[in-house]
Amino acid sequence: MVKPTRVTNSIRALRFAAGEMTQAQLAERIGVTRQTIIAIEQSRYSPSLEMAFQIAHVFAVPLDDVFQYPAPGGEQP
Repeated sequence: MVKPTRVTNSIRALRFAAGEMTQAQLAERIGVTRQTIIAIEQSRYSPSLEMAFQIAHVFAVPLDDVFQYPAPGGEQP
Protein backbone atom coordinates (compact mmCIF):
# COMPACT_ATOMS: atom_id res chain seq x y z
CA MET A 1 0.00 0.00 0.00
CA VAL A 2 1.28 3.46 -0.88
CA LYS A 3 1.64 5.80 2.09
CA PRO A 4 0.05 9.19 1.34
CA THR A 5 2.40 12.15 1.43
CA ARG A 6 2.01 15.04 3.86
CA VAL A 7 2.55 17.45 0.98
CA THR A 8 -0.73 18.98 -0.13
CA ASN A 9 -1.31 20.96 -3.29
CA SER A 10 -3.62 23.34 -5.10
CA ILE A 11 -3.11 21.91 -8.58
CA ARG A 12 -6.77 21.13 -9.22
CA ALA A 13 -7.86 24.66 -8.27
CA LEU A 14 -5.05 26.16 -10.35
CA ARG A 15 -6.02 24.05 -13.37
CA PHE A 16 -9.60 25.29 -13.18
CA ALA A 17 -8.47 28.89 -12.71
CA ALA A 18 -6.33 28.44 -15.85
CA GLY A 19 -9.31 27.96 -18.14
CA GLU A 20 -10.17 24.47 -16.90
CA MET A 21 -6.85 22.98 -18.02
CA THR A 22 -7.11 19.20 -18.10
CA GLN A 23 -4.80 16.84 -16.27
CA ALA A 24 -3.63 15.61 -19.68
CA GLN A 25 -2.78 19.15 -20.82
CA LEU A 26 -0.76 19.82 -17.65
CA ALA A 27 0.99 16.46 -17.98
CA GLU A 28 1.96 17.22 -21.58
CA ARG A 29 3.32 20.66 -20.65
CA ILE A 30 5.68 19.23 -18.03
CA GLY A 31 6.50 15.94 -19.78
CA VAL A 32 4.82 13.38 -17.52
CA THR A 33 1.80 11.09 -17.78
CA ARG A 34 -1.73 12.02 -16.81
CA GLN A 35 -1.52 9.28 -14.16
CA THR A 36 1.38 11.16 -12.53
CA ILE A 37 -0.71 14.34 -12.31
CA ILE A 38 -3.60 12.36 -10.83
CA ALA A 39 -1.30 10.84 -8.17
CA ILE A 40 0.17 14.25 -7.29
CA GLU A 41 -3.28 15.89 -7.04
CA GLN A 42 -4.48 13.08 -4.76
CA SER A 43 -1.36 13.44 -2.55
CA ARG A 44 -0.35 9.86 -3.34
CA TYR A 45 2.94 11.02 -4.88
CA SER A 46 5.32 13.89 -4.15
CA PRO A 47 6.93 15.30 -7.26
CA SER A 48 10.65 15.97 -7.52
CA LEU A 49 11.69 19.52 -6.77
CA GLU A 50 12.32 20.09 -10.48
CA MET A 51 8.84 18.86 -11.40
CA ALA A 52 7.29 21.00 -8.66
CA PHE A 53 8.98 24.09 -10.11
CA GLN A 54 7.81 23.14 -13.61
CA ILE A 55 4.22 22.92 -12.37
CA ALA A 56 4.52 26.31 -10.63
CA HIS A 57 5.94 27.84 -13.84
CA VAL A 58 3.01 26.52 -15.91
CA PHE A 59 0.65 28.47 -13.65
CA ALA A 60 3.06 31.43 -13.22
CA VAL A 61 2.78 31.30 -9.43
CA PRO A 62 5.30 30.83 -6.61
CA LEU A 63 6.06 27.25 -5.57
CA ASP A 64 4.32 27.67 -2.21
CA ASP A 65 1.10 28.67 -3.98
CA VAL A 66 1.09 25.18 -5.52
CA PHE A 67 2.49 22.97 -2.74
CA GLN A 68 2.10 23.15 1.01
CA TYR A 69 3.79 21.18 3.80
CA PRO A 70 2.63 21.27 7.42
CA ALA A 71 4.88 23.13 9.84
CA PRO A 72 6.47 21.13 12.67
CA GLY A 73 3.84 20.56 15.34
CA GLY A 74 1.07 21.00 12.77
CA GLU A 75 0.83 24.79 13.01
CA GLN A 76 0.16 26.69 9.83
CA PRO A 77 2.56 29.57 9.12
